[in-house]
Amino acid sequence: MTQHHQFVVIGGGNAGLSAAALLLRKAPGTRVAIIEPSEKHYYQPAWTLVGGGAFNIKDTERNEADFIPKGATWIKARVASFQPEADMVTLEDGSVIGYDQLLVCPGIQLDWNAVKGLPEAIGKNGVTSNYSFQHAPYTWELIKGLRKGRAIFHNPHTPVKCGGAPHKIMYLAADHWRREGVLKDMDIQYWSGAGKLFSVPKYEKTLLKVVERGGIKLNFMWKLEEIDGPNKRARFVGIGEKNKDEQQWVEYDMIHVTPPQSAPDFIKTSPLASSAGWVDVDKHSLQHVRYRNVWSIGDAAGLPTSKTGAAIRKQTPTVVANILDAMAGEKPHVDYNGYTSCPLVTGYGKLVLAEFDYNNVPQETFPIDQSKERWSMYQLKKQVLPRLYWNFILRGQAQG
Repeated sequence: MTQHHQFVVIGGGNAGLSAAALLLRKAPGTRVAIIEPSEKHYYQPAWTLVGGGAFNIKDTERNEADFIPKGATWIKARVASFQPEADMVTLEDGSVIGYDQLLVCPGIQLDWNAVKGLPEAIGKNGVTSNYSFQHAPYTWELIKGLRKGRAIFHNPHTPVKCGGAPHKIMYLAADHWRREGVLKDMDIQYWSGAGKLFSVPKYEKTLLKVVERGGIKLNFMWKLEEIDGPNKRARFVGIGEKNKDEQQWVEYDMIHVTPPQSAPDFIKTSPLASSAGWVDVDKHSLQHVRYRNVWSIGDAAGLPTSKTGAAIRKQTPTVVANILDAMAGEKPHVDYNGYTSCPLVTGYGKLVLAEFDYNNVPQETFPIDQSKERWSMYQLKKQVLPRLYWNFILRGQAQG
């Protein structure tokens, strides 16, 4: 069976739904199809707060069907391959979808199997991850149940969605243990595949003070290779110049793992991929560098910026405007500057709102110093942003 649509979107997450909704608002009557296999849609930014005991996991889940824009066709299927020379996408069931313009935004792939022993260990023996709807509540069980011992918080060597999440939960845990009067009995360690805590100096300066406040030990340029769940230990391998190939087994009472991440396999093996596996697009126009009617935004796009929902909010109006240009036979005229935002929770009622561009230059929204911890910004994350997401962003009404 072959279908043809003017505008085909791969992925019904934040990027796909908001872009489809915005395009239909700008150009009513456009034949739009969204290819997405999932029945459920998740507000993942709240999973850090779930892991910290400050948000109900049930409030992060909704039905995908409720957010498919009116006028769009939902194709509930998985993509198998791309044929960009023929303007076609093939689905796993063999169906072929033709398009005039293609927007590729399937999100990011969590590679749980990339860490030996992790799939078997997750959810028990003190091993958890806020990157899983199933296991984020277990993070809180571990934090509130631990009164003494070693807690490891891990950040992988790959790009990840919401790059601050691996250490935000660490700050919440330290704040909880401080409130409980047991922080002095905790050995908190951060093991990261990156070379520093945060890429923007203005915000990193504040985070290093938070680290000092929690007595947290920082370990950089280490790759998590293996989890030995029954014996509660993790094996790290050095990936820096000074520690290359050095190995360390580290025992723990709890470990929060952020799985290595990559573009989905069907992207990595496609003609659309860059050498690194991401969709190969121009970082300003968001147009594919080889196929002029292919575009990409969100976590699967090969853009040198942090993979966040805030980045998608700025990418969406850019790509929609440029797609409409292309549909009218004109050149794309709108540029994306790499804006992204990381709402960095540093404790209960404390948040640093980091906003910056491709050059790691702060691009702040509010007329205040956003590098300072603020109660108001914490309430923005906990109370305002979830409502904005469900009621406006996914409906194409909060971009720009």
